[in-house]
Amino acid sequence: MRTRSAAAALAASLAGAGCVIVPVQMDDYDPGCRLVTHHIELQPVVLGRLNSCSGQGCEALVLASLGVTAVSAVVSGSIAIIGNVAYWAEHRAGCVAPPPPAPPPALVAPPAA
Repeated sequence: MRTRSAAAALAASLAGAGCVIVPVQMDDYDPGCRLVTHHIELQPVVLGRLNSCSGQGCEALVLASLGVTAVSAVVSGSIAIIGNVAYWAEHRAGCVAPPPPAPPPALVAPPAA
């Protein structure tokens, strides 16, 4: 049973090995504010796969790859949070709602004679 769980853990590690998480700036248009808005999303990028390795060298490589993935997620996540707060503040400051429509002209009754 132990070897089966160890093999499953190794297979899961190999599937995720070689990935980094990168922040990507996305643009949208807010018609209510007549403003292009920005936000940051995190996207995984596969750098490479571990196909043919064995022994302790492979285990070390898998652990190093998982460490790189974790560090890139923390750094990119921090960048995304700070960037999205800055973009939110920019949106709040730049959002000028269009003026309300003018009221219809008032009808004035002719003077009574």
